[in-house]
Amino acid sequence: MIELGINNLKKYYGASKIFENISFELKTGERLGLIGQNGCGKTTLMKVLMGAEDYQEGEINIRKGAKMGYLNQVPVYDNDVKVIDVIRMAFDQVYELRYKMSTLEKQLESLQGAALTKALNDYSNYMQQYELEGGYELETKIGKITEGLKIIEAMKEMYFNQLSGGEKTRVILAKILLEEPQILLLDEPTNHLDLGAIAWLEEFLKEYKGSVIIISHDRYFLDSVVDKIVELSLSKASIYTGNYSYYVMEKERRVLEEYRNYLNQQKKIEQMENQIKRYRIWGEMRDSEKMFKRAKELERRLEKVDVLDKPVLDSRKVKFSAEMKNRSGKIVLKAENISKAFEEKKLFNDINFTLFYQDSACILGSNGCGKTTFLKIALGELLPDTGVIKLGAQVKIGYLPQQIQYLDEEQTILEYFAGLHNITYEAARGQLARVLFFKDDVNKKIKYLSGGEKSRLKLCSLTFEKVNFMILDEPTNHLDIDSREVLEEMLLEYEGTLLFVSHDRYFINKVADRMIEIKEQAMKIYQGDYNYYLEESLKEERENPKKEGVNGTQKGEKNCINKNVVIKQEQHKDENSKKKKRNEKKLELIEQAIVDLEVKLKDLEEVMEVHNSEAEYLKELFFEKERFKQELEKAYQQWEEIF
Repeated sequence: MIELGINNLKKYYGASKIFENISFELKTGERLGLIGQNGCGKTTLMKVLMGAEDYQEGEINIRKGAKMGYLNQVPVYDNDVKVIDVIRMAFDQVYELRYKMSTLEKQLESLQGAALTKALNDYSNYMQQYELEGGYELETKIGKITEGLKIIEAMKEMYFNQLSGGEKTRVILAKILLEEPQILLLDEPTNHLDLGAIAWLEEFLKEYKGSVIIISHDRYFLDSVVDKIVELSLSKASIYTGNYSYYVMEKERRVLEEYRNYLNQQKKIEQMENQIKRYRIWGEMRDSEKMFKRAKELERRLEKVDVLDKPVLDSRKVKFSAEMKNRSGKIVLKAENISKAFEEKKLFNDINFTLFYQDSACILGSNGCGKTTFLKIALGELLPDTGVIKLGAQVKIGYLPQQIQYLDEEQTILEYFAGLHNITYEAARGQLARVLFFKDDVNKKIKYLSGGEKSRLKLCSLTFEKVNFMILDEPTNHLDIDSREVLEEMLLEYEGTLLFVSHDRYFINKVADRMIEIKEQAMKIYQGDYNYYLEESLKEERENPKKEGVNGTQKGEKNCINKNVVIKQEQHKDENSKKKKRNEKKLELIEQAIVDLEVKLKDLEEVMEVHNSEAEYLKELFFEKERFKQELEKAYQQWEEIF
């Protein structure tokens, strides 16, 4: 059954076109991932579906009676509204029934005769309706959702307006999930969720009986949850029946197929044009009307050909520099007996670890465990309660905070970058173009930049400074998928040391070779990527299942005591495992480069075959082919050296 149908939708803001020719369907039980570059109109489309935005052309058909739920902006409530009140708004009708039943219960004692009979009938009807609406399972439902989203009992009694932005988002998400709409629209639902809550949400959505449209840049999440991808662009919606990994492979296959079809059609068009010329020459030579007629017939056929557009992959991609001026010493950062608490809340106690040159370490842990706090201690922005942080020799730090702020947001991008790095406007333009700030873009004031643009500008500064130790707090926040992939490639080529916090598991798995988990006020090191961390965590859970009551508490305390012993053992492990991991990642990149070059060579040979009679153009193509062959040979040499 089709829950939602969109046909040839077109949307403008004034004279600016946001999208057009958008058509797709959402069927019952489907989980659809809506992707596309930042600014392509994904959120706008969701607002249009909810009726919060208008549209100029096209049709939207929603199944009659289907209820829609939308997670985007956090609504405003009065200051006396508590978190539990907001959550219970999902069941307003059920609570109204409960109130009516409670009121009748008090009245029954004083009623007699016909009035009593009527009251009993009303009470019976209310009770049946209450049961049908799931009234007796309300608290169980609320408990399941709030527990999964880490909304603890103490938080439920807090006033909603006292919460942080991330906490408010979790509460509104809980309310929407409890409402169980037939069509659920989620705009970046994993923002502000820690890894545990994200994993819970994945499982919840897999079992969800309704239909879901999800905007997300979290590729791991999309892979796990969705069964259909719609890629939104300015002029169309491309549909892929599968998860994100399927979309990546299928898109590449489609582009190659479209390019082959384009070349074949161009070849046929060229043949028809040449034949028309020959018919005309023969007609003049032989004074033959028949030849002229054939030329005209062929021209008419050529006019009716629906000429295919040449498929072009978007070349406007961010290009971060991976260069580094001077390497640091072997030890980059050493934490000795670090403890930190804020009033009654203790974050970590007596933790120790060493970060070595070329480590790529990701800090994991639930929200509020102290990940960002530890980064700030490492930067010297916060002092630990006990212990010391030591930086190694010749360490030059570059820091990307989670919330990016600029001192003077009245400056233009160009003024800021040139002034910060003391370079000419011309040199600044060249660097800014690498992160897609072109022409008049550089004259935009910083205060008007989006979150993604501010991240790009900051990352451009960090890489321009050629730092040898990068500390990144949620570096993929606000970046679209293309920009995330470019950042991953840059960090894989980066010769320095990385310490970062991220909830993007795809990004973590690709970049990190060391996992640092902050849990129960202690720290544990895993010498491997995210998949290795998951395997080891599951193994530990099987070997040491949690126990309730006193035993569980004692066990937790024992684990806390032994954490630092484990850390010290991990620190002395052979560094060959880290080197092996880096080499595996480099091999993966080189192998992909070899595949790409071979495809380019094959396509170039097809083009040369089509234009084999055009000497000058063929000469240009030949030189380009030689260049590709040299690059391929170099890639093979690199592969052999590492292998």
